[in-house]
Amino acid sequence: MQRPVGPGRSPHLEMSAEDVVTLMDSIEGAGIAVWLDGGWAVDAALEAQTRPHDDLDLVIELNDVARLQEVLGDLGFLLAGGGAPKSFEMTDSEGRQIDVHPVVLSASGDGVYLMEDGEAWIYPASGFAGTGLVLDRHVRCLTPEAQVLCHGGYEPHLASYDDVWALSRRFEIPVPAEYRRPRDSYPLRRP
Repeated sequence: MQRPVGPGRSPHLEMSAEDVVTLMDSIEGAGIAVWLDGGWAVDAALEAQTRPHDDLDLVIELNDVARLQEVLGDLGFLLAGGGAPKSFEMTDSEGRQIDVHPVVLSASGDGVYLMEDGEAWIYPASGFAGTGLVLDRHVRCLTPEAQVLCHGGYEPHLASYDDVWALSRRFEIPVPAEYRRPRDSYPLRRP
């Protein structure tokens, strides 16, 4: 099913749970350490799909980027935007999109991610200890605490509001201040 997405992005196919499992099997089967991020990471931690997803966000080590691109290329995905060491997108001919966030692991295990503005975002080492389920498949994902942390630093939209509140309720994580307004005050998408 084609779904419209936020400004600056073309419509693409919904990323299904079956797609996520197939992709994780292929990526991990190639020996690449990968963690779910974004909406699918939230749903993996909650062990249930809570909403449709128009992409799949992945965190990998920077030194695995070339191998990941090869694996995804074999599955029909091509580079569609961005590029390592910063984030990049890959799409297939059916319109599925994968957003990749490469990190360099520090000596302490933190993941250093180079954002588009050139600043470094630090995924705490403890954030890589998350696990969850997509369908019946165990997956690595960012911990709920790291996911709530990652939802900061930008103007929230309705899906991020729902994600933060779902994680906060299930895992008793404090809700950040920017997510304490009434639900109906959040836009459907980021501007």
